Amino acid sequence: MNARRKTPSIASACRASIAVLAASWAMAAQSAEPAPPLEAYGDLPEIEHMALSPNGKGLAIIGRVHGERKLTVIEDQAVRAATGLGEAKLRALDWAGENMVTAVTSATQRLGPEFTTDKAEMFGVYLIPLDGGKSELVFARSQSLAKATFGNYGTRLVDGKWTGFYGGVELKRSDRGRVGWEFDHGRPALFAVDLATNNPRKIGYAPGESHWRKWLIDSAGKPAAVLDIDTSSGRWQIDNGQGAAIASGVDRQGDVSLIALGTAGTSLIYATDDRDTQERRWFETPLAGGAASEFLPGVTLERIYVDQTNGRIIGYLPRSGGNAVLFDPAAQATFRKVYRAFPKLHVEIEDWTPDFGHFLVRTSGNGDSGSWYLVDLKRMAADSAGTERPAIAPAQVGPISTVSYKAADGTALDGVLTLPPGRAARNLPVIVFPHGGPHAHDTASFDWWAQAFASRGYAVFQPNFRGSTNRDAAFMRSGYGQWGRKMQTDLSDGLAELVRQGVADPKRACIMGASYGGYAALAGVTLQNGLYRCAVAVAPVSDLADLYSKQNSASGDNLMVRAQLIESLGSPAGFNAVSPRRAADKADAPILLIHGKDDTVVGFDQSTAMAGALKRADKPHELVVLRQEDHWLSRPETRKQMLEAAMRFVTQHNPAD
Repeated sequence: MNARRKTPSIASACRASIAVLAASWAMAAQSAEPAPPLEAYGDLPEIEHMALSPNGKGLAIIGRVHGERKLTVIEDQAVRAATGLGEAKLRALDWAGENMVTAVTSATQRLGPEFTTDKAEMFGVYLIPLDGGKSELVFARSQSLAKATFGNYGTRLVDGKWTGFYGGVELKRSDRGRVGWEFDHGRPALFAVDLATNNPRKIGYAPGESHWRKWLIDSAGKPAAVLDIDTSSGRWQIDNGQGAAIASGVDRQGDVSLIALGTAGTSLIYATDDRDTQERRWFETPLAGGAASEFLPGVTLERIYVDQTNGRIIGYLPRSGGNAVLFDPAAQATFRKVYRAFPKLHVEIEDWTPDFGHFLVRTSGNGDSGSWYLVDLKRMAADSAGTERPAIAPAQVGPISTVSYKAADGTALDGVLTLPPGRAARNLPVIVFPHGGPHAHDTASFDWWAQAFASRGYAVFQPNFRGSTNRDAAFMRSGYGQWGRKMQTDLSDGLAELVRQGVADPKRACIMGASYGGYAALAGVTLQNGLYRCAVAVAPVSDLADLYSKQNSASGDNLMVRAQLIESLGSPAGFNAVSPRRAADKADAPILLIHGKDDTVVGFDQSTAMAGALKRADKPHELVVLRQEDHWLSRPETRKQMLEAAMRFVTQHNPAD
């Protein structure tokens, strides 16, 4: 099977270009200058999401047409539906049968005085019928339910009707002399929603005070299992569909989760943390009751694959690297064929048809700024379905590689190195760019932010420091309590390795990051000194005590949340010692703070407090405010504003030439 790129713009489904779309989406695919404009990196990609219809004939695409963001549905080489999106924040896209598309959206909402926080990111699911009906939000027709979803448990074909399963918050009749409904509590119940009529039916009750619940849905659309956790004590219990307990335990951090039904649908798989071994362990237990057995012992999982028609696990992707593992030999052989079509690229199998006849694949990496392919196993062909950043030519993608190194204490680490295209990897100015989370990791794939700086002559290094999720659970947990300590020196140890190899000039280094990475950028020039010429901190944590206090308050002083925070951040007694705000007078390089006003994860006041401390200490700094922007840089204009400000600041204080 050969993978061939037919056009560098959004193309049609199933081989032939659709003129009405290909002509409009190919506009950006003109020959680029040696360095593309910054907006080619900072803007939202031309293709944000794609989903493949169950029969393999249709594609739902969120992308730009004539510069306008649209949801476009293509089937049999024709545009079946198209609707403008404006600046709506689309988070996911899926099909429910052949005649409906569902889209997950979010919006930052201001909350009233009865809540423990002043704003929150609220999620909803839009039902988009393709037969000419009106699109609407799940629960839109139900006065007694909040117009948001709190958990998405999949779709099933039940008695010939497509049904979606969502968590919903029930409202109560107003008791303040007003006609209508008002907030009661935020604990969701489980609803089965007839997607054709948007009519919800409650099939699972909301948990009691200080509890939360999750469900698994079987092929018949019934709850096969429910997990209930007492957040005040950490006691948890899993019941089967008949209400009988089949597993239980205690975890004060609440680290237990339902994963999927077993391959035959007669068992369930759940995961817990083993506090003794510091490992995440998965177990399989019969739904009818009986002894649990460990599931895939010794394997650390990156993700699992689930049959969306029945909720059963069909395979997994190991975190140790390599390709997906499918339990069915025929399915495994099919997946291998798909991977073989894309050698030397970072490959993500995004979607497939139930018969494994068609696949939707996303690739990125060296020479590839993000591409989508339709794979047809019957024809043994992979055809282009579009590219994400057509203004960035293959030769303009900076070389990407993985660098292995050791921390000062001998811990084995690695990081992703992106080099300037067309320049020798020798004595380069460097940006140390730690990821957020901190429990996340970077891969050797195209990163728009890193590539933007590489295009301007910088080497960009993304260390997977201890606490990252690219290795086993013990490695991830080794970052607990290490904010500003070993997690921080892991970054400078990576810089030292690049200097040792001759790649980086130690006198021309800056540090940059977002969220936890923003914290690390601040710590790099306050808690550490003599390493970096400047720091760029986007949506950073600057004061751990303030973060701890406000997250506790937002949870209603929940004991489980408190235990989770202490486990991750360390003892509150040590917060001031590793808070950049408290060490502002020690800053030895200029600092740029960038923060979205609508951030519901790390409060905007974390940046204003840091700016105030730097001002009092008479240290050089700037604060850039991103209006109407959240934690994830979801809006195109503010993403570009962020990137332009960061580039200006770095080139001012650490010129590439």
